[in-house]
Amino acid sequence: MPFQSSISRTAFMATTLMIVSACSGAPEAGDNSTNMMSAENAAAPAATSVRAELLDAEGGKKGEVVILQQGKDLSVTVSGTGLEPGLHGAHIHMTGACDAPDFKSAGGHWNPANVQHGLDNPQGAHKGDLPNLEIGSDGNGTLSYTVSDATIEGGAGALLDEDGAAFVIHAGEDDMKSDPAGDAGSRVACGVFSAG
Repeated sequence: MPFQSSISRTAFMATTLMIVSACSGAPEAGDNSTNMMSAENAAAPAATSVRAELLDAEGGKKGEVVILQQGKDLSVTVSGTGLEPGLHGAHIHMTGACDAPDFKSAGGHWNPANVQHGLDNPQGAHKGDLPNLEIGSDGNGTLSYTVSDATIEGGAGALLDEDGAAFVIHAGEDDMKSDPAGDAGSRVACGVFSAG
């Protein structure tokens, strides 16, 4: 008999320990730790991509721009359509506004380092300076470019600051050196960036 009661006592203690262990992970009533974790996870992460639909002064679609955050760089893809054949200045602008007919509301080029314009300018270039967009005889063209050491959101000089950003296509070719805008002519298409 003493042997049986010893086994029963050991089995009872082991069962009790398993029940206590299983219950200890569950939050008690009024425990806010789970709610606090949910609130932390609900904080919106920085955008990893933005898109702008390019429109002309009459509201006609002229293409789109997609920017992806890839590590410390931004990958920019521009698709133009229904534009005059030839080379067109293409830039990221500092203000998220595209008021027709001249799109001057988009402000100057995105330039957080306060340098001069132009990929060929030894005092440049703006973060918003891109190579020219080449449009073929069918009115279409694409451009891919990487903006180094830049972010969409978060940190000093991010693309999406308090007043946003836009993309502008110009009537003429950017000479890649004239400050402040490359002598690229009037603004013929514009789009405001939005996350997604």
